[in-house]
Amino acid sequence: MYVQHRERHRTDRIGWLRAAVLGANDGIVSTASLVVGVAAANSNASDILVAGVAGMVAGAMSMAAGEYVSVSSQADTERADLDRELKELSAVGHAERDELAAIYAGRGVDLPLAILVADQLMAHDALAAHARDELGISDMSTARPIQAAFASAGTFAIGAALPLVTAALVPQAVLIPFVIGTSIVFLALLGGFGAHAGGAPVVQAAIRVTFWGVLAMALTAGVGALFGAAV
Repeated sequence: MYVQHRERHRTDRIGWLRAAVLGANDGIVSTASLVVGVAAANSNASDILVAGVAGMVAGAMSMAAGEYVSVSSQADTERADLDRELKELSAVGHAERDELAAIYAGRGVDLPLAILVADQLMAHDALAAHARDELGISDMSTARPIQAAFASAGTFAIGAALPLVTAALVPQAVLIPFVIGTSIVFLALLGGFGAHAGGAPVVQAAIRVTFWGVLAMALTAGVGALFGAAV
């Protein structure tokens, strides 16, 4: 009797999770670094907030455009490979069957069984079988440019808003340590959340995200203090 075994995998989250974590991380780091750098240059409170808001808007649009262009390039490549595969299936279907069988045999399936499996999968959906096993393209991993663009831009804006709200609420005299401190907390939480959503170790991810964020903010604050001008 066949009993279905339920498993929870998280690879279907890779597309939006990568873009979301990247956007939020970049939003926190770049905006906090910008605020800290401008504040370190002895700018007034209004200049700091204007620079931060401008950085948030520009960064969100840049993230959306960058994600859309890069993921669209991936989608174009996938479509081109699928079109080429479709033509080869039409022209040399038997050779494509042998190629698929060889892939299964290389994974440990006996050759006669590999040929049988290749025949049955190609009879069901030849292009899908070759896309998945020859090209490595599946529904879970396929490129989704619009999803990536919106996820990246939206999370960038959310991440950027966190240090901006902190800068707006605290006195300018303690702005730099407060922005840095709260941003470290935000980055640690983001790293932990991203790892948890993807099923990865939480502490390691939180430390990794926090380390690079602190480094970026420290370097930007140093530039602002050194040149005494808005960065």
